Amino acid sequence: MEDQEMQLKVKRVTDKFTESMYVLANEPSIALYRLQEHVRRSLPELVQHKTDMQSWEEQSQGAIYTVEYACSAVKSMTNSSLYFKNIDGLLRQAISLKEQMSSLQGRSDVKPAINPNDTPTHTSVTPP
Repeated sequence: MEDQEMQLKVKRVTDKFTESMYVLANEPSIALYRLQEHVRRSLPELVQHKTDMQSWEEQSQGAIYTVEYACSAVKSMTNSSLYFKNIDGLLRQAISLKEQMSSLQGRSDVKPAINPNDTPTHTSVTPP
């Protein structure tokens, strides 16, 4: 009998001890301690990830601005094709006039004798 009684007492003690350990392990203050411990361990890594993400965001914003600026520059260049065509026409006209002047100047290299009695047909006035 004593053996059964002893076993019953041992079982009660171990059950109570197990229950106490379970309650102690799951007590709210222990849970908060474990949560705090987890935050303390993982927070520096999270902060590092946040700063990395902010840096990448800044770099991305800069790249986006650059691309948008380049796109607007290309669009404005396509809109300026009319001006380039005008410049091309004016350059061609200037080259043609230069060639005409060169050919006329080549012909007039032989200077006629100047007669002092001849009056000039036009006079140019240069400002002082």
